[in-house]
Amino acid sequence: MVVDDSAFIRGILSRWISEEPDLTLIASHPNGRRAVDDVVRSQPDVAILDIEMPEMDGLQALPLILEKRPGTAVIMASTLTRRGAEVSIRALTLGAADYVPKPDSTNGLLAAADFRHDLISKVRSLGAGVRRGKSFRTPAPATARQTPGASAPAAARAAVIPAAAKPKVRLRPASMSAVRALAIGSSTGGPQALTRFFTDAGSALTTIPVFVTQHMPPTFTTILAEHIAKASGRPAAEGIDGEPVRPGHIYVAPGGKHMLVAKSNGTTVIKLSDAPPVNFCKPAVDPMFQSIADVYGSATLALVLTGMGSDGAKGATIIADGGGAVIAQDEASSVVWGMPGATAEVGACSEILPITEIGPRVVRRISGGRS
Repeated sequence: MVVDDSAFIRGILSRWISEEPDLTLIASHPNGRRAVDDVVRSQPDVAILDIEMPEMDGLQALPLILEKRPGTAVIMASTLTRRGAEVSIRALTLGAADYVPKPDSTNGLLAAADFRHDLISKVRSLGAGVRRGKSFRTPAPATARQTPGASAPAAARAAVIPAAAKPKVRLRPASMSAVRALAIGSSTGGPQALTRFFTDAGSALTTIPVFVTQHMPPTFTTILAEHIAKASGRPAAEGIDGEPVRPGHIYVAPGGKHMLVAKSNGTTVIKLSDAPPVNFCKPAVDPMFQSIADVYGSATLALVLTGMGSDGAKGATIIADGGGAVIAQDEASSVVWGMPGATAEVGACSEILPITEIGPRVVRRISGGRS
């Protein structure tokens, strides 16, 4: 289902979907009210929902669509503005599965091959998840801030490797090195997973720096950093080129730049790179992971969270080969088990855990506990 008040954009998106042999355009509507009224009849697996619309906007329509048709994967479509970013990230907390940032103008939309690739990939991946019965809502913390290191029920602790993944996965022995840096990579479903992780673990992240690459465009990463700061209770912001790295701070890769770390006159600093995309992504996880492995070596702990594609698998292998540790989010709690699945399948992980277990496990590792 395509929902957008612009007839031009509805036409473009509808044509793109109709041209894909495995996708079917089931409905097209000019506002959220029409979509809500039609969702039970049309039964879409995926809805592309514009944010700014008359009569009923996307944020108002989202919970009503999910109430009437539970399990629908809703992709929010927003402009590259601060308001668009804020509303998109808020929508993720309300049950949207993902978002797509629209080009700035209709002229740009016509030539936006990257936008088309991003949109179709997300529709295809999320639609497949709906058919498998995937839930797109990340479990909320039991309290506003879970006690760091708190134990989960035995059944949750036992769910380390999904049964379907066991034939493909080989785990490495856990690293015995003390953790001096935490590196996190994520994509589709990442904002929800990051919020859960930092809510669980944030108050313990006082002695090490944390580096985050989430596949997001400019402005969106600014808002993401603000949300991480609120969830973690720690200083969090986009990394600045040449900025000295400090313990207890969270550095988010800015949209449109790769974020690396390097040594400069004996000081560890942030380096921003305008190099070409890696794994079709900019920022990308692999270059960040590799640079962190070069600086922190076996003292690196890396997390690969939910996301499409395989970004992070190569860098995670470099971290693991250097004596560091890698934890991947499990399939059941991932919106898309692409990045963590690829990391698991190359044998880079020491553990594969549900998102509800990753925060407490990281707290334990930082405090000196071993798996």
